[in-house]
Amino acid sequence: MRPAVRHFGVALRQLPLSEPLRAVRADQATEALDSAVVQVISQITGAVDDSMAKTLAASAEAAQQFEEPADSELRSKVVGAVHKLQKGLLERETEVRLMLLAALCGEHLLLLGPPGTAKSELARRLSGLAHGAYFERLLTRFSVPEELFGPLSMQGLENDQYVRKTDGYLPTAEVAFVDEIFKANSAILNALLTLLNERLFDNGNQRLPVPLLCLIGASNELPESEELDALYDRFLIRRTVAQVTNAQIGKLARLAAGRPADPSSSSSSSNGNGNGSSEGGPALDMDDFRHTADRAYAAVDVPDSVVDILAELRCYLQDKCEPPMYVSDRRFMKAVQMLQVAAHADGREAVNEYDCLLLEHVFGNRPDDCHKVRGQVLEIIASDPGLQQTELVFLGLFGRACRVLEQSPDSAEAADALAECGTLVELLQGRQAALAATLEGAFPELRATVWQSEASVQAAVQALTPQLTENKRKTEELLREAFTLQQCLAQRSAGGVLEKLLPKRYKQYQKGISSKV
Repeated sequence: MRPAVRHFGVALRQLPLSEPLRAVRADQATEALDSAVVQVISQITGAVDDSMAKTLAASAEAAQQFEEPADSELRSKVVGAVHKLQKGLLERETEVRLMLLAALCGEHLLLLGPPGTAKSELARRLSGLAHGAYFERLLTRFSVPEELFGPLSMQGLENDQYVRKTDGYLPTAEVAFVDEIFKANSAILNALLTLLNERLFDNGNQRLPVPLLCLIGASNELPESEELDALYDRFLIRRTVAQVTNAQIGKLARLAAGRPADPSSSSSSSNGNGNGSSEGGPALDMDDFRHTADRAYAAVDVPDSVVDILAELRCYLQDKCEPPMYVSDRRFMKAVQMLQVAAHADGREAVNEYDCLLLEHVFGNRPDDCHKVRGQVLEIIASDPGLQQTELVFLGLFGRACRVLEQSPDSAEAADALAECGTLVELLQGRQAALAATLEGAFPELRATVWQSEASVQAAVQALTPQLTENKRKTEELLREAFTLQQCLAQRSAGGVLEKLLPKRYKQYQKGISSKV
């Protein structure tokens, strides 16, 4: 329509008309031009509305079709182990999961809390689950190495050999529980550090491998001296254990009386992963504990989105958090490997962003640091830097489209701009579908994992929902604008059409031109 109007205007200029007649004809040309623009705008708006309606309908349908990951044999075993370990315990869902994850990783767990909070009971249950040799000891400031590593061999001393009889002691244990571990003195500390990290024990002039799978350390307080910092760092996962809350004290009384904690429920509660209790199913064995970590490292990918979360989190903790939290390279690498094990045991081939919530139990130096780590992880997940980058790409493409449509709408550059706009639309459609699946599906990936308790899931959902809802709204607005730009480029519309359809973006474009001038 635009060429017809242009030719009509040229014909008018060629006629020898009087001034009043020229004004009348000019008004008629303007009305014809306005009518053409309105018609084009109406066509584009209708097409955009149809495209948006189809996109929203498709994403809503996809959100309802989310399928939980199929149960692998390992996942079924883990779910059954979680239910078995937490049976008869109150408010220990998180501790049970962390202990099981530490054992599958071949790492150690530190439980901080007052006496009488089931710390040693958890360790005994893990030993029973793994069917491994168990060792338990309470340390005092006067404890000697013989209490942990075994007595000196009298026969060895007769032969001028300084060796210990380790059978039944820590060097031969597969699961161990050491209470008040930070009361270890320097005579115990050196041997303990090597045993925990390298799984080696120096017995006389020999350095022997030890079968230790997981050591659960317990303490009522944090280490007070710097020489214990190395021991504190040997525990990859740390958790503060509290008393049973007042809301659950009635159930605790029923358990003490030998009655079911919840008379209305015949089985332990599930964390929302859709599996329920799996009593009687396959059980974890020592082979699973020994080899799951190696299998996970080979099979599970860590996508760039998770790498970005990890890098940003460490940068924040060390450089921006007050007081700063030092995260050593060793701890950082072990944290990544722990996430791989968590994903593998969950039946997935890649770590997802919600797995990073486990890092609240890995990073940080003080008990209260876990709240800062968790809060920052949730903030990073909720933020969407990709959306801002996509908007900048759209602004650049919008300016390019304005220039092309004003100067050479039929050029190859216009076709290139249209193709780029199509790519941008696909990107935004994918992002909108992902957000819709998360929000309308009530965070299905988070609820499907076995490693988050129901309370942890609910808290995360409550924290993430407002920001993700806002991100979805902004994504849909940007998608509508991208559809509009795509239609304008497809129809080779005049530059004035873009100005009327997207006035805010056109003002930004004009402002950018003015600033360059």
